[in-house]
Amino acid sequence: MRRFFVAICMLLLVSTAAFTQTRRRTTRTQARKQTSAQPNTGARTNGATRVADQIKNLARFVYLLGGVAKGIEQVDDAARRNEASPAALDQNNKNKATVKASLENVRAGLDQLEIDFRGTPELEQYYLKLAGSASGAADAEAQAAAGHFDQAGRTMLGVVNRLTDVLLAMR
Repeated sequence: MRRFFVAICMLLLVSTAAFTQTRRRTTRTQARKQTSAQPNTGARTNGATRVADQIKNLARFVYLLGGVAKGIEQVDDAARRNEASPAALDQNNKNKATVKASLENVRAGLDQLEIDFRGTPELEQYYLKLAGSASGAADAEAQAAAGHFDQAGRTMLGVVNRLTDVLLAMR
């Protein structure tokens, strides 16, 4: 009988020790997860905000580019027919230069965004979806330099789509 009592006591002690040990591991694991998740969430939120800002800026730019591109094409057509005034040609050249400079600034901003995502450990996983945005803007810049402003706008819509995909992946 005494052996039976000792065996039950040993069983209770072992099961109690195992139970408390398991609880400690769970608590430590949860604490580690909470600690590591907090900076990740902040970096991810900051990155998502920057992507959303780029989407807003590009959407506004593409909207304005549509009207400007149409005006540029009309003046270019009138110039081919020798119907454009010198003032209209001068304004058209200024509009072309402005669009080209704006596309250059957009590309530079997207380059910086890609660099930041590649260099931030919490955002590296989203970099693959983001990669190519700046090259899309560079393609649009080249198209505008060649006088294909409408096509440059279409290319920028592809960049907006890519950024939207990144934002969806980050949610």
